Formats: sequence, C-alpha cells, structure tokens
Amino acid sequence: MKVNYLMPEFLIDRDEQRCTHCRICVHQCANEAHLWNDKKKIVYGEDQNCVNCHRCVATCPTRALRIRNYPLEYKNNAHWTPHYIKSIFKQANSGGILLAGMGCDRPYPVYWDHLLINASQVTNPSIDPLREPMELKTFLGRKPEKLSFQNGKLAEALPPQVELDIPIMFAAMSFGAISLNAMTSLAMAAKEMGTCYNTGEGGLHSSLYQYGENTIVQVASGRFGIDPEYLNAGTAIEIKIGQGAKPGIGGHLPGEKVGMDVSQTRMIPEGSDAISPAPHHDIYSIEDLRQLIYSLKEATNYTKPVAVKIAAVHNSAAIASGIARAGADIIVLDGLRGGTGAAPLRTRDSVGIPIELALAAVDQRLRNESIRNEVSLVVAGSIRCSSDVVKAIALGADACYIGTAALIALGCHMCQKCYTGKCNWGIATQNPKLTKRLDPEEGAERAANLLRAWSREIKEMLGGMGINALESLRGNRLMLRGIDLSERDLAILGVKAAGE
Repeated sequence: MKVNYLMPEFLIDRDEQRCTHCRICVHQCANEAHLWNDKKKIVYGEDQNCVNCHRCVATCPTRALRIRNYPLEYKNNAHWTPHYIKSIFKQANSGGILLAGMGCDRPYPVYWDHLLINASQVTNPSIDPLREPMELKTFLGRKPEKLSFQNGKLAEALPPQVELDIPIMFAAMSFGAISLNAMTSLAMAAKEMGTCYNTGEGGLHSSLYQYGENTIVQVASGRFGIDPEYLNAGTAIEIKIGQGAKPGIGGHLPGEKVGMDVSQTRMIPEGSDAISPAPHHDIYSIEDLRQLIYSLKEATNYTKPVAVKIAAVHNSAAIASGIARAGADIIVLDGLRGGTGAAPLRTRDSVGIPIELALAAVDQRLRNESIRNEVSLVVAGSIRCSSDVVKAIALGADACYIGTAALIALGCHMCQKCYTGKCNWGIATQNPKLTKRLDPEEGAERAANLLRAWSREIKEMLGGMGINALESLRGNRLMLRGIDLSERDLAILGVKAAGE
C-alpha cells in the first residue's frame, strides 16, 4: 500500500442538521471538493480537493458549510516548520517546481504599517473636504524643466501626459490570466472613475478598444498581440521588464487557457502555450532599452508617454536612473508582494525587496541627480488601502497601481490557486461555465465603489494634514513618522522616528 504523506490543507465542516443535500455546492465547486453519492442520495466532501475559496460557503442556502484548517499538528520545530515539511512532501511526490498564485505571503515587515501620517492641529488648520475643494488630479509623464509663455499662452507643447482624476490605477493583468469579464469590469470602472487599467502582456480584446482613453497597453518580452493598432489604442505604453512576484523570470500561460478569444487577442495558435522569455531578446543594455522606447514613440507619433516597469530589486535606484536617462516618461516599480497568476513559490517568496524601500531609494536617487521631473513614478505590489496610497505618495510616488485589491473587490477570496484555471469566482479562469459567474456590470460597480471610497478617505487624510492638493504631499516625507523601525530603515525611507 502506497502511503500519501500529504494531508488535506482544509477540512470541510458540513452541518448535517442544516444541509438539505440540494447539490448547489456540488455544482459550484470546480475543484470537486463536494461530490454527490447517487446511491445514498447525499452530498459529501473531498477535503483533499478543497482550496478554501469560500464559494460553497457563500452560495449554500442554509449556511451549512464551514471551511477550517485541517487539524494536523507537527512536532514543534522552529527550523523545520510545517510549511517546509509539506513542501518537501509535495516535491518528493511530483519532482516539479512548486507554484503559487498572488503575492508573497511570508511574514516579512510591512513597512506601510510602521509609518504614521501627520495631522494638523493649532498652528496649521486642517481642511474640511466636504466644504472646500480637494485636488486629486494627477498627470503622469515627463515634465519640462521650465515653462515658457507667449501672449499668456504656452509657447510650446508639453510632453504627452496621462491625466488621472485619482492617483490609483488598475495594475497589469492579462486576458488569459484573468477572464474577459474581469478585464471588462476593470475597464468600465476605470472609465467611470477617470483613471486607467492595464492590459498586461496579453494584448487587447476587440471589445475593449472602446475604453482606449483609459487603457495602458503593455509590451512584454513575448510581444503578444502587438501591432500598430494596439500601440495606438491606449493612452500610454508600458514596457514590462520585470514584475514583483517573479523578478528575473518570464511568464507562462498554459495552452488549456488559450481558447479562441485568447488566441486571437494574443495572435498565437489556439491551444498553444504562451511563453514569455525572461529577458527581452532585443534588450541587453540601457542603450537597447532606449532604442525600444523611441521605436514605440515613433510608432505612435510621439503622442503617448512610454513607461518602463521593473521589479523592486537591490539596485532599483541605479536602474531607474538609467531608465529615466533612456527617455522613459514613467517608471513603474513593482514590489516583493506584487500579485501574479502563477509564479515559482521560492522565487515569489525570496526574490526582490519591499516596495516601500525601493520607492524611497529610487525617488531620492532621482532627486539627487536632478532628474526627478523628467519621469513620473508609479508603484505597485502590496497597496491594500487608501492610507497605503497616501504613504506611497508622501514617499515620492506620483500614483499607485492596485491589482490584488481590485480582484478582491470583484470577489476574489485569495485562495491563491489562480494557476489552476479553476477560479470559482469567474476571475482567474477561461472556463465559460465559471467566467459567467462574474457579471461585468456588477464587477465594474464594485471596483468603482472601491476607488470612490478610497478617494474620499484620501481627501479626509489630506484635509487632516492641512493639504488641499495631492501635489503638495508628493515626496513630502516630513508628513510621515516611523514607528518600531531601525535607524537604517528610517535612513533608507528618509523619514524621522515618531516623536522627532
């Protein structure tokens, strides 16, 4: 008898007194964690298949279901924790790389939680956002060193800018990694809220061209779905060099996710794997990057700002300096906790640095070199709430991307199994039986509501600081204080300790 060393992660707790064996959970679970015994006419659970996505719990009409962590105790060992023991069991069974979805969930310091925001008191009166105007509008793109006027008007045109009503955008998530309904939800919400969403590396579905003014189109190493029409469709172009969840490696969309729509959008054969190589095979230096930046500007007649996205790594500041000098208009920094549909577990959890430290280092380097005005900074990877946005802007960001938070607004329950393609909420899947569970109209309303709520909170915090425009907060680290941080952390972040 072959012994299975792996126990289930979760336990399905079914209240037999409440359960009517209606089989809704059977139909709702794509992982086959709930099964029907036709002989006994009862529903039973297969704990081994449960991923704790909460779909069955949410749809059970009698509230008969609970999902709990499987109650298996290992002997206490500070070094050989259950996480590593289970990981070894899995790899001994499969011989393969461990995959994970979403961002790093290891207990590294979350610096947002160690930064506190200032507030006005007697000498600098606060502002009531309900009675006085508060300006959240943000412009992304290269700014001139000075403005020249003639007869009261600008003498020369400004470089192209992305105009945002709020400093929050939806991060890059490709069609293929997420469903068309999810993409449509984000596009509709971005249009309603006067901001942008990002196509990711999967091209732009034909139904989304109508949202071009709110679309940032991405150029990644696989160059999927890229042609002149695509490049000119969006309001900006983003070159993806790396992402926070898996710095230094490429992407892989399995062939089973490449149906007809994904095939046509990515311009690859139906059913084929979509593999993005780790590097761009035409970029091996800053000079090569400069050539691509200006090729894209030429292709769009210099009407679109070009962004370059990199993962937050140890030498991000030096890299960002080179990117700014190469002609990029926007730099996107994606931190250690940035989400993804699939990444090698060890890479996701061990490579890169937190976005807070990378942002502070990059902003300071660009200021020291007197080129901060030549580029806008957008940060991503671990933005969870409106106060994170405020803190990021005070550290030097112009705007923030949100990905995981946006998906949670659409209904994601963070089971971190995106790579299986069996998302029971219709988000990270191409299965038509599952994708229809996400109504784009409802999804757009929820995503827009999230941005609306955060915007109101940002205005409240700005007013509390006595600031009536976001521009006055940008890079203003005097509005932050650190708590429970080392001297070195404070020095890198460029903030004083609480009480100073």
